Amino acid sequence: MVALSLKEISAQLESPNLRDRMVALANLRDVAPEDAVPLIKKVLDDKSLQLRSMAIFALGIKPTPECYAILVRILETDPDYGIRADAAGALGYLGDARAFEVLSRAFYEDTDWLVRFSVAVALGNIKDPRARAVLIQALDSNEVILHQAAIAALGEIQDIESVDSILRFAQSEDWLVRQRLAEALGNLPTPKSVSALKYLEKDNHPNVAQAATISLTRLEEISHQV
Repeated sequence: MVALSLKEISAQLESPNLRDRMVALANLRDVAPEDAVPLIKKVLDDKSLQLRSMAIFALGIKPTPECYAILVRILETDPDYGIRADAAGALGYLGDARAFEVLSRAFYEDTDWLVRFSVAVALGNIKDPRARAVLIQALDSNEVILHQAAIAALGEIQDIESVDSILRFAQSEDWLVRQRLAEALGNLPTPKSVSALKYLEKDNHPNVAQAATISLTRLEEISHQV
């Protein structure tokens, strides 16, 4: 891909051709956030949901002081659930602790499972221990994908007290849930974690067994550092 100047990118973002606009947005990859964000904003309300999704993701990885407020507005007001989910994910990439309350509210108030999934992942990414209550509630959801996200996030925030709550998924029918459990337990050093991981090492799915082995090694390293 030939690198474009900022002036060329700006002009191409206004092209009637979707492919041109997408190429222009992709050209912002190596542009400094302060130069990229004003151009990203030009397509935040684009008629193409795919381009809007790309632009929202870009705001999450090109942080400037205004990105947080833009993403919060999208999460709270956009009518498209996919776009709201993208905004939640981008807030997670920003890693801004202010997002905890906004994301928590979205989890309780948004009825779409994809948004709530993105919220759970984002809460793990910002690593705020206050997320515990939201994530524990997500474990009681009827959506298996929410179990995956919540277990992973509880591991990310290193919530030792959640071990008992997540261990009930050791025999989940969904192997990805079991894998997320094995990965999370590697961040939760307790005797119960070690015992569960030894059980998961014998799992009939190779990804789960491998994740358990890696987590056991990590816990062993942690115990030697104490």
